[in-house]
Order: sequence, then structure tokens, then C-alpha cells
Amino acid sequence: MSDTAAAAGLDTVRAAGGRSSFMTLVRVETRKLVDTRTSKILTAILVTLGLGSVAARGLVAGPHFFTLAGTSAIAFGTLLPVLAILTMTGEWSHRTALTTFALEPRRGRVLAAKCLPPLVAAVAVCVLALLVAAPVTAAVSAAQGVPATWQVAPQTVLGWIATMVILTAEGLAMGALLLNAPAAIVIYFATPILWSAIGRLGHAGEVLAGWLDLNSTTNPLTSGDMSGGDLARLAVSVAVWIAIPMAAGILRVSRKDIN
Repeated sequence: MSDTAAAAGLDTVRAAGGRSSFMTLVRVETRKLVDTRTSKILTAILVTLGLGSVAARGLVAGPHFFTLAGTSAIAFGTLLPVLAILTMTGEWSHRTALTTFALEPRRGRVLAAKCLPPLVAAVAVCVLALLVAAPVTAAVSAAQGVPATWQVAPQTVLGWIATMVILTAEGLAMGALLLNAPAAIVIYFATPILWSAIGRLGHAGEVLAGWLDLNSTTNPLTSGDMSGGDLARLAVSVAVWIAIPMAAGILRVSRKDIN
């Protein structure tokens, strides 16, 4: 977090008469999310890769609306959690936690306000990808002279967006738990590799990965055919990788001394 972003947050709270309402905190955290050099670069890369992949996929996959839109998930699923991790760890890596928590001593409210902008951003970029995929699909259909495929089940679209939100929430939880961006990013990217290896260790490893690998348990969401068993596995993996780390992170931040 840059000094400019921290100062902007201070000015916002002062403009509110010194009262740190929750919406004021959300506005401050949103400014922090978009004001830093790192977040600007990361956001630009995210949007460029995500929307660029939609257009590029049209040349290969043809005019299939949701296939084109879903291609952006590769970039979104990689970079949105990183942005979430940086949001949670920025106060500690840039030593602005003292200012932030002096303005709002209730640290749980600050953490809640930090969670909202990345989660809203996850939904926003998914909607943007859908909006971009529509004209790209029409253009590819006209260029190739083949009919476009527009049909997609609403639950598939909602499941795809929910998956991006879940992956972003995992980044938030890892950031809150570790309060160290490099460590959280390494764990986030190493976890799928680890579960892939565990899944190859026989039946027991396959069952374990089927319940605890968040990337696997979210697959039925994106395909739109989630059953009761799939929902149970998703709930367990969300509890292990999001709910429990976030609760532990909130407890850690609440008790952590600020130097």
C-alpha cells in the first residue's frame, strides 16, 4: 500500500467527520485496492489477459458464447486471488496498520471492509467478460459464416461466477491467516499441484483430494450439474480453505501487536 493510498484513506475518514462507518471503510479499502502501483499493474494485466483470451479463443473455438467467456477464467482464477492476498497483507507489508487501526480500532470491521472490494471485483470482471464475449461471438460468427451458439444454462453462468468468487475468497483467507504476501501466494499456487499428486496416490488419495481440493470441488459449479454429494464436498473444502483460515486470520489480526 502506497503512502498516497494511506493518505487518501485518512482524508476520506476525516471528511466523514471522524466517524468510521462501514461504508466509509469500504470506500477507503476500495481506494487502497485501486490506488497502489502494484494493484494498478495487476488489474491491467488481469483485464488485458482475461478479455484478450476471450477474443483469441474465438479464432480457435468458433462462435460459442459461453466457451469464449469462460476462457477468461484462466486469467481471473490466477490473478484475482493474488489481488485478494495483496489486499489483506498490504497493511502489514507497508506498515500502515497502525494508521488504519488507529482510525478504526474495531479490526473485524476493517477486515470485512477489505473483503468486499475484491469479491465485488470478481463478479464485475466476470460480467465484463460476458459482455465482451457477446460481440466477439457475433463477429466470429459473421467472419466464419457459421451460426453462433448462444445457449447457456443460467445455473452454469452463476456457478462460473460463484467459482471466481470462491477462489478470490480463498486468497483473502490465505492473506488474512498468513499476513505475508509471498508465503500466501506460494501456498495458493502450490496447493493444486500438491492435491494433484495426492490424487494419484491410490484410492485413499483420490478420495481425500475429492473432498479437500477446492479446484476439484468447484468443477460441478462451472458445469452446472451439482448434486447433493458435490455440494457436501464443496462445503467441506470451503470450510477447510476459506472459513477456518479466515476465522483464524481474524483472531490473529485481532490479537496482533502493531509496532
